Amino acid sequence: MFGTSLAYAADAAPAAPNQMMSFVPLILIFVVFYFLLIRPQQKKAKEHQDFLSNMKKGDTVVSSGGLIGSITGLTDTVVTLEVADNVRVKVSRPYILGTVSNVKADACSPKGG
Repeated sequence: MFGTSLAYAADAAPAAPNQMMSFVPLILIFVVFYFLLIRPQQKKAKEHQDFLSNMKKGDTVVSSGGLIGSITGLTDTVVTLEVADNVRVKVSRPYILGTVSNVKADACSPKGG
């Protein structure tokens, strides 16, 4: 008696709309992650790439290591910074964070970066 009722219960297949409704929360989570995390990060990366491609001699920049200097030389991969009189340092181009004013403004902004 008990075994036959379990067999009937196990035989029932879930309806198709219930399967689709189980994916809705996953889709909503992905949409939220896209707009709150992925999209802003892509925008910031694009702005950094634009900055790196538009650097020119004489700009005062900050490296990711904290060096502040004036650009005296540029190649495709290396930026030469003058950090003091006759003291020049070569820094890989991707490690330049931005201009001094932009980096200070980002550090002081309420969003934290």
